[in-house]
Amino acid sequence: MTDHGDDSHDGGDHSDHDHGHQHGHDGDGHQHDHDGHHHHDVDSVAAAVVTVSSSRGTDEDPAGDYIAGAFEETGHEVVVRELIPDDYDSVQGTVDRLARRKDTDVVVTTGGTGVTPDDVTPEAVRGLLAKPLPGFGELFRRLSYEEVGTRTIGSRATAGVVSATPVFCLPGSENAVRLGVDEIILPEVGHLAGLAGRGLDEAEEDENQATNDEAADDEPTSDE
Repeated sequence: MTDHGDDSHDGGDHSDHDHGHQHGHDGDGHQHDHDGHHHHDVDSVAAAVVTVSSSRGTDEDPAGDYIAGAFEETGHEVVVRELIPDDYDSVQGTVDRLARRKDTDVVVTTGGTGVTPDDVTPEAVRGLLAKPLPGFGELFRRLSYEEVGTRTIGSRATAGVVSATPVFCLPGSENAVRLGVDEIILPEVGHLAGLAGRGLDEAEEDENQATNDEAADDEPTSDE
């Protein structure tokens, strides 16, 4: 994997930071009732972890290992891990496939967010986003500035919703992954996953019921 400009974080371990927080506003900036806005939150999510690298192997993936370990240590589940090359089609196809899996609530990628020619993760994922989440990249770079200073401008960490599944694209360094996972993703993943998937279960039940009703109408009666 090439040496990405956004992978130069040299800060310390963020795993001991307090994740407690309260939301005072919804996405439109209006105050809201905490319980009412959060009743869609999920306590545990099923995560897919994707490492984007043409040089690393499955036995040398500290960034991916950290993501998986952090999710599991906080009560979540990692349902799949994949290592794919720095290739536009590979990244786009993998993220699209994983986001559409019914057993996956969130997708987290690491690698390919810098400025070298083979850093194509943001471009590949951007075409899939139904709803971009620009605040993720903005907050990541603000926090990253405290560690690496102006070098954070080389980071193109991004996020959004693909097929009702939140997708987060982090740099390839372990320090950058620690920052993004501990300070941003884990505190918010249950909230975002719950909101992104709101109403899907009911819609699927309605669709299944309509299918069953149609099948029942097509069954012959005893008089036929």
